[in-house]
Amino acid sequence: MMAAAALTAGCTGNRGAGPATETKGVLTRCVAADSTTVRLTEEFTSEIEPYRENDITPAATGVHIDRIWVEVGDEVQAGELVVSLDPTQYTQQLVQLQTIESDYNRLLPVYEAGGISAQQIEQARAQLDVQREVVANLKKNIEVRSPITGVVTARNYESGDLFAQQPILHIMQINPLKVIVNISEQFFPQVKVGMPVELQVEIFPEKAFAGEVSLIYPALDPATRTFKVEVRVPNSEGILRPGMYARTRFDMGSKPGVMVPDVAVQKQMGSAERYLYVIVGDSVTERRSVEVGRQVGDRVDILRGVAAGEQVAVTALSKLYDGAPVEVKQE
Repeated sequence: MMAAAALTAGCTGNRGAGPATETKGVLTRCVAADSTTVRLTEEFTSEIEPYRENDITPAATGVHIDRIWVEVGDEVQAGELVVSLDPTQYTQQLVQLQTIESDYNRLLPVYEAGGISAQQIEQARAQLDVQREVVANLKKNIEVRSPITGVVTARNYESGDLFAQQPILHIMQINPLKVIVNISEQFFPQVKVGMPVELQVEIFPEKAFAGEVSLIYPALDPATRTFKVEVRVPNSEGILRPGMYARTRFDMGSKPGVMVPDVAVQKQMGSAERYLYVIVGDSVTERRSVEVGRQVGDRVDILRGVAAGEQVAVTALSKLYDGAPVEVKQE
């Protein structure tokens, strides 16, 4: 493989030619096509999303909100109490439970002494079990807890309001975050769970964020011939936010390639043809149609039309044509 410096070195010209005033051809400069390894990096733009999100909604409607324990922007833990509903019904049933428990505890020694039948004590125990379940369910309903660890992003009621249908709170998990990317089916074999992904966002142009593939959706979209990939993005610094747009870069491997400066490649007016000029025998140009691959910086990969080591013209291109005599400028 040629060293990268070979790309910028000028090719030799007619050293025996006379003074510059006697130049017989177009004065140009040429560069050697470089045999190198081309990284197959694919870039996609997607919106950053919360890793998980939940609406906080009680099971019953038409109940009063006793207290909301959090504000917008507060961080909450999974299982943390965030809303308490009106406890009136719970309190009533709790008093009834205490009465039933007292009755059962009074009857138990009577039963053990043979004063009542087994059926009577079983009925009392069953009533106690039912009431305990009622109280437990009511307590669960009035104590609304966050199912996830995250940040409160919306609060739609105040303490004392009557709950209708709109969620009381909305909570987002923003560490980590995720990005859903649609990728062409041709890359399905290359994409693997755990594969590293680099992200950049417009408002932090100098900073790269690391992510990794956390999920590959099993089905392709038949209309677009793409498949979805979920990228998990750590956000411990908290500077990324849902709704930001991110450019995601996937390294799909590498291939051998032949690179030339992008300025060497011309476009034929009125067509999609790309061409360049190869210096033949140090003094004549040959117009070559080429197939162009990906661009890497100021160089392009030539898929067809030029071999590694051939010299291509990079200046005075508008004056060149197939078979044009040239004198190569010495660097």
